Amino acid sequence: MSTARSTSALSALVAVLALVASGCGDDSSSTSGSAEVTAVATTTQVADFVREVGGGRVAVEQILQPNSDPHGYEPRPSDAKALAAADVVVQSGGELDEWLDGLIENTGGDAPRVELIQAVETIPGGHEHEDDEHGEEGHGEGEHADEEAHDHGESADPHWWQDPRNALLAVDAIRDALIAADPDGRADYEANARAYKERLRRLDRNVAACINAIPATRRHLVTTHDALAYYAHRYDIEVVGALIPSLSTAAQPSAGDTQKLVDQIERENVEAIFPESSINPKLERAVARETGAKVGRPLWADALGPEDSDGATYVESVQSNTAALVDGLTGGAEQCRPEA
Repeated sequence: MSTARSTSALSALVAVLALVASGCGDDSSSTSGSAEVTAVATTTQVADFVREVGGGRVAVEQILQPNSDPHGYEPRPSDAKALAAADVVVQSGGELDEWLDGLIENTGGDAPRVELIQAVETIPGGHEHEDDEHGEEGHGEGEHADEEAHDHGESADPHWWQDPRNALLAVDAIRDALIAADPDGRADYEANARAYKERLRRLDRNVAACINAIPATRRHLVTTHDALAYYAHRYDIEVVGALIPSLSTAAQPSAGDTQKLVDQIERENVEAIFPESSINPKLERAVARETGAKVGRPLWADALGPEDSDGATYVESVQSNTAALVDGLTGGAEQCRPEA
């Protein structure tokens, strides 16, 4: 999102802040019910994590809606109202939801804020990064192996949740933030986090087993944009390229970029190209026609899906993506949907 558009959108909110401030004191959120804490979550994945840990004690105000693109998001007046009433704010972090900075500055919200990218193990943005000893047994929960190797700044790939082991670390951070906001709920938050982390560990093991069904020579991934590097890094898949060679969907591919990717797809005999659920697959279809690759089932990348979709929750999105990759990269010869 351009700075000019972001500034314009945030400036438009200033006009409603007086109304927000005067109205939020007497207006209990319709979603709070008997909840003890109101948490604002920026992205769909973050909101899902907070719901899992918070259970009935936490009312979650979710800024981004299913199938929405966080890269091009422009804040709304309702976001300002939610932030003004929040007890805690949880964001994904990095380039993905950097628009939150300006929104909070304009609303004057002072709720404690958790930036989850600071709690997880990151990899550099783009395709080129060195292995980080991110092995299954060596990846500690709550401890960073090497701060220099895991840059949490602007250069880090913001799609950290695509590795379920990072979801484990995010759950810990959310649990601790909710306990700080609501000490009386400690037992509930700890129990919820513990149960959810067991599901995530089981999911991680079963995803690895599913990917192992794909011959190593066929584990070549081409997606819409650079959103699956963590998943690929975790499960030993080679990222050949992306139709939009950027961490953001707001970027535009050049003719040269596209031709280079076409040549690489042909050279490496890539079986399938995978579009993203929230983006029109027109470009993927064109490249598929040019190269002879198939268009695989859409993947859940930057956002989860609506309630009736197979990517309505984080766990379901990883299950769906894995099933799509196994099917697409084996030409339908193998089918595997990991349990959690």
